This record gives sequence, structure tokens and C-alpha cells, in this order.
Amino acid sequence: MAESLSLPLIDLSSSDRISTATCIRQACMDYGFFYLINHGLDDQLLENVFDESKKFFSLPLEEKMKLALKGDLGFSPLYAENLDPSTTRKGDSKESFHIGRLEDNEGHINQWPSEDLLPSWRFVMEKYYKQVLSTGKKLSSLIALALNLDEDFFEKEGGGLNRPLGVLRLLHYPGDMGVSDEIVYGASAHSDYGMITLLATDGVPGLQASNISFGSTLHLVCREKLKQPRIWEDVNHVKGAFIVNLGDMMERWSNCLFRSTLHRVMPTGKERYSIALFLDPNEDYIVECLPSCYSESCPPRFPPIRSGDYIRDRIAAAYSAS
Repeated sequence: MAESLSLPLIDLSSSDRISTATCIRQACMDYGFFYLINHGLDDQLLENVFDESKKFFSLPLEEKMKLALKGDLGFSPLYAENLDPSTTRKGDSKESFHIGRLEDNEGHINQWPSEDLLPSWRFVMEKYYKQVLSTGKKLSSLIALALNLDEDFFEKEGGGLNRPLGVLRLLHYPGDMGVSDEIVYGASAHSDYGMITLLATDGVPGLQASNISFGSTLHLVCREKLKQPRIWEDVNHVKGAFIVNLGDMMERWSNCLFRSTLHRVMPTGKERYSIALFLDPNEDYIVECLPSCYSESCPPRFPPIRSGDYIRDRIAAAYSAS
């Protein structure tokens, strides 16, 4: 059985922004994960989102497949995605639904279930999308301070989040994994692709994060993602808190000062639902080493990349591997 990981608690409502930013900096350097509390999201709204998500995933497969992925938005069935082909050939045992920007966006058009089937679904999802996106932007200003940048660095005109690429992903992990000749994962080992992820869970366990330890030394994931052995630790549910983790783009952006941590979802025999917001820079933004994260003795480790290209390439690789 995996040990439980003690993650820092970050209070988004704290009036001491400098102290909060300092705590975020340490959490991002040490773990790449933390809990976000007092984030201002309405408890009833979060309950409604989970209820509507369950209603959708309980529909017959043929009904859900009417909304199958177009581009990167819509429904994705069981085993369609394989986040770690080295450990499983079958694909991950989860189904998901992706919602993107709410305004019209050529090439990224949301799909919505019929109001005859789910009359409140779109209203609830749009309301939640707006609120959690606002929370992510508030958090981004503290992350900027944590990186010794101006607090409006990410949101200012020309910044990565002045028009963010936010994708809401509803996830359902079945309780019955069936019989297989290999380990079946809810989500096999991976690190997220983009900037930050805000995850709400229903309290059912299964999420684990990897710390890679050798003796008493904790190695930065940026340098050591492929090292073995991996030591997996449970990420516990904290009622009312988001689980926040950094993605590979943030790791690149910060020149490996902040870490993107491997994580996975293990089967527990119980159905599990979660809701993730992936907050990423706008598609045309060029991600290059942040000015506060390099020096003559520590030059940039990665070349500049276009945000949209990087995210799309990573998504395509995960779906083509299943």
C-alpha cells in the first residue's frame, strides 16, 4: 500500500500575498502539487457539476458517442487514451468529456448534450467553467509573485493568460475494471502537459503522485522523470479543496525551478469522478524561459515553443498510443 503524501495547503483568501507566494514557491519546488483552499467556489455549484457529470456518463454509450471528440472537445470513451504505453497496451480505464472556451472559437467548438436529455447540463457546466477559470487566474498572479515576477505577468496584454486556453475535463473511472492479463490503470503514469491543473475530486481514493528518492535525496522531476525506482504516494482528498499540480509547460517555462510531477490513478473497485481545469497559455503564445529563471550560470534549458503546438502534439501522442 502506498504511503500518503502530505501536501502544503495554500489559502487563496489570505491577505498576505507575499507570504502565500513564498509558500507556493516552496510547494512548486518540492512537490509540484498543493491543495488550494478558500478559493471562493460555491459548494452547491460543485455538487451540481458532479451530479450533472454522473448523469452524462450514465447515458448509453451510443448516446455519448453522438458527442465524440471533434478536434479536442467532446466525449472520449474507455481506453481511447493511453498516457503511458510502456505499462499498458489496452489504454486507460476512464471516459471523459472536454469543454473549451465558451466564446466562439474557430476550430474549437464545444459540443453539448441535448437539453431534452439533460436540461440543466450546459448551464451548470458554463457557470462552473467561468468560476474555476477565474480561480485559476487569481492563482496565476500568486504564481507570478512566487517566480519573482510582476503579479500581472501572465494576465497582462501580451501575457500567456490574457486569453487563456482553458479546458474543463470531466472524468469517470468505472468501478469494475473487468478481467485483463495486464495491470489496468484509471490513468497510467504521466505528467500534465500545460501550465497548471485545478482538480476537484469526489473523495474516492486512487490518485497517486511519484516522488523519486535515492537515499535521502529527492531529485527534481525535470532531471529525473525516467529514473527508477518510482515511489508512489497517495494524494488524499481534502474536502472543499482543489488539488493543484503543475504541468510540463510550467516546468519548461521556469527552467526546471518548478517541477511537473508524475502521477497516476489506480483502480480501487469503486466508481470515481473528478473534474479538472487545465489552464494553459493562449495557443499563439511563445513559451520561453522566464526572465527570473535563468542566469549566466544557469542558462535556459529548452528552446521556445508555441503553446498550442506543444499541447496538441502531447494530446495526439496519448490518443495515438491507445
